[in-house]
Amino acid sequence: MTVANEPSMDYTAEPGHLYGVGLGPGDEGLITLRGAELIRTADVIAYHSGTHGRSTARAIAARLIESRPQPAIEEQLRYPVTVGNPANYANQLARFYAEATARLSEHLSEGRSVAVLSLGDPMLYSSYQHLHHVLASHFPATIVPGVASINAAAAEIARPLAEATEILSVLPATADSERIKAALHATDCAVFMKLGRHVEAVRSAVEEAGMLDRAWVVERATMEGSSSYPLADANPDSVPYFAVAVVSSAVYGSKASLSYGADAAVTTCFESSEKQEATDNRVGEVVVVGLGPGAERWTTPEVSEELAKATDIVGYSTYVNRVPERVGQRRHLSDNRVEAERATMALDLARKGGRVAVVSSGDPGVFAMAAAVLEVADDALWRDIPVRIVPGMTAAQAVASRVGAPLGHDFAMLSLSDRLKPWDVVEKRLRAVAGADMAFAVYNPASRSRRWQIRELRALMLEYRDPKTPVIVARAVGSDQESVTVTTLAEFDPDIVDMRTMVIMGSTSTVAYKAAGTTRVYTARHYGEGGTSGTGELLA
Repeated sequence: MTVANEPSMDYTAEPGHLYGVGLGPGDEGLITLRGAELIRTADVIAYHSGTHGRSTARAIAARLIESRPQPAIEEQLRYPVTVGNPANYANQLARFYAEATARLSEHLSEGRSVAVLSLGDPMLYSSYQHLHHVLASHFPATIVPGVASINAAAAEIARPLAEATEILSVLPATADSERIKAALHATDCAVFMKLGRHVEAVRSAVEEAGMLDRAWVVERATMEGSSSYPLADANPDSVPYFAVAVVSSAVYGSKASLSYGADAAVTTCFESSEKQEATDNRVGEVVVVGLGPGAERWTTPEVSEELAKATDIVGYSTYVNRVPERVGQRRHLSDNRVEAERATMALDLARKGGRVAVVSSGDPGVFAMAAAVLEVADDALWRDIPVRIVPGMTAAQAVASRVGAPLGHDFAMLSLSDRLKPWDVVEKRLRAVAGADMAFAVYNPASRSRRWQIRELRALMLEYRDPKTPVIVARAVGSDQESVTVTTLAEFDPDIVDMRTMVIMGSTSTVAYKAAGTTRVYTARHYGEGGTSGTGELLA
């Protein structure tokens, strides 16, 4: 029976055409239909082998090669060296690839089709890539993707490589240890290829990153004799070359994983689990996190991971609304002036077994919720509740970066709000900082009802600072309403300031100058140098 519009299944190799054929991780059954047909029909079958002459790629495709209607011309590409690091290693490999491409080029020039067998996928750390780079510029070339070993490894341990918004990094275990550590710091999940003799270095880096509890070694995935076990238990002397290390999803199995495609039945299951946990009186924890100043890119991976794991999100409504909604995760929004009540709620939810994320803008330890939570937790009622603080980028850092380095020397951060402390204390601290000649960032400079304090700040600063002192006025930094102005103390207009604004006051060592169409500001690293009366002239 013929089905209308049925796609063509003719994958026969074409004359003079190069094919990079991904074989998958080792199981013949994972070779794609297209790959199998090309192996059966290509004029030339090429494959790499070690110095011993054995080829894993050839062994995987053996049945297809040997059952062909017509025998293929086989080109064994034998590496001159595969282990160690001899002095002329690079030269030997260069000669090897030059010879290999010449041999395959001759076949292609004579109109023969060439299928180069590649373990896993031809475009992921494969030997085929080097041949393709040269030959594809002279001959038609097609790449047939294969199941990568990283996918096979994840299937072997039955854990996702990544889930939800997690970031996955694929790393060569042969990379420098410092690069590996940096990569782990910037990712959520990872796979290490070419593990072999690099087990100790990888394990050390993974442990330092706090990921060892979800790291596995998978040997010979889908091949005969495959096995998997925790990376912590790996014997460096016995891990083979065909092994990968998988740092699997941190979110998998948590409520956060339900935020993507969960159905009502699973959600109900979790809700029932929550009730059971509450009945068991299991203690959870409170994690106070900083979302950064506003832009999602300024929220750190560590904070994102904590938010994904949380059962409850607690915070000022404006900040909670910045957190992506997840099915099964409860959100507790409140007014901006009830910090103590918010902290009490978070601790109570943790008492009932919740993993509670208390959210703050910027850094939670800078005029934010960390102090409020720890203050409330400093009571016998709550001291058995674990509390952790996860840092975030401060608003002062973000604003300073927009103009340069106005906080490049000693600086202070002050809140202009007199809601929790009397104005005479605020004024005393402002005068102390002004008298110490430090640049400083002003948090909570004004609100709808609190306007006179910012005017008082300007008047007070004029008692201590030159009217030409640089002042940065930044509003909604990191959002699409962002505006940043560099002005002087004399021309600074307090009436433009609101709660979304931060003000940075310069010192006598702060310089503002025009360059490349913008205004740059910095506070000299050596005290007494620079300043508006020095080499830098403020051009408003």
